[in-house]
Amino acid sequence: MPRFYFNVVSEAGTVSDLEGSELATIEDARQEAVQDARALMSQAVLAGMDISARKIHICNEDGTLILIVPFTETIRRSE
Repeated sequence: MPRFYFNVVSEAGTVSDLEGSELATIEDARQEAVQDARALMSQAVLAGMDISARKIHICNEDGTLILIVPFTETIRRSE
């Protein structure tokens, strides 16, 4: 199974995922990134912070960027 790395990118810099996760497909990796972004935003909201401008860069084992998941695309806006 391929290993994917989930690096969190903000204006301040990048937090690199040094371990990665073995997942079957890029779609599985995207779903993992969505869940990670939601969890991080939930923690930030509880601390009174807005981190919705961040993104998760999904990279392969070679470090090649495969997909970008903006935090803003992981939630639905309600009215």
